[in-house]
Amino acid sequence: MALILVSIGVLMPTPSRVSVVQASFPADTPNENVSTTVVGSGNGSVLSTKLNYDLAAVLRGDRAVPRITLASFPAELSATNESAARKAIFFKTVLPLVLQVNEQIHQDRTRLQALAVQQKSHRSLSGVDRLWLAVMAARYGTPRNNISALLSRHDVVPPSLVLAQAATESAWGTSRFVREGNAMFGEWTFSATQSGIVPLAREVGKSHRVRAFASLRDSIDSYVTNLNKHRAYKEFRAMRRAMRKSGQTLDGMKLAGTLYRYSQRGTIYVDGLRALMTSNNLSRVDGVHLSAEGMIEPLI
Repeated sequence: MALILVSIGVLMPTPSRVSVVQASFPADTPNENVSTTVVGSGNGSVLSTKLNYDLAAVLRGDRAVPRITLASFPAELSATNESAARKAIFFKTVLPLVLQVNEQIHQDRTRLQALAVQQKSHRSLSGVDRLWLAVMAARYGTPRNNISALLSRHDVVPPSLVLAQAATESAWGTSRFVREGNAMFGEWTFSATQSGIVPLAREVGKSHRVRAFASLRDSIDSYVTNLNKHRAYKEFRAMRRAMRKSGQTLDGMKLAGTLYRYSQRGTIYVDGLRALMTSNNLSRVDGVHLSAEGMIEPLI
């Protein structure tokens, strides 16, 4: 087990560049031309990139989503009073990160499927592949050689649903938890080894904290793993698996109906998610894709 845990850092490296925003994200305008500077800390280098990010063009399918990686929300988000402008900043910040997380999962699933074929044909797996499967199995608590079980868990979450939950849980990126700890999804932690923020209204005798993260992407990674692993979301995984089996596109609106255990508000919470998805027409983001430009090659 110790070997497996040590190997996680080798076989599943964190993104090589952690970036912070250095420029403003104005709200969408008909001829928007957003100039954004991204500073990367990987290898001590500084990456300065000017990107045109017209969200309306992305949603029309005329442009891909740029590979922006922002460590935290822009500081001006909380000071933005106009609702449409705040939403534009929020979506532009979170959408690229969601797509990057899902892209990594797609790559992992392709590898899992190839290993399943190899396993089924009774061909030996390499030592690296066996170790990678062991790391994945430890992550999800599945049998080491059960690739089918891994495929049912290690899967993407539709961007429409991620954005709806992130907006709901973080008050459109303005909550104390997201400002102080990049915590977009209100995940609780009872672990002394994890960073966390004590809720101001926590009841006497309670010990939970809201888990804090080094970056927004880390928060999304943890949220997706939570949906893919926790027993409370078995219905979510079962519906997603059924959609996969029947060849359907993953439907965020339908999948939202399985998340009534995510909040103490139950079905009222689900109704709120669906209303937010409908009012913002979030189904459109499920069809967008990342730009091929600016891809960072994996170190291993």
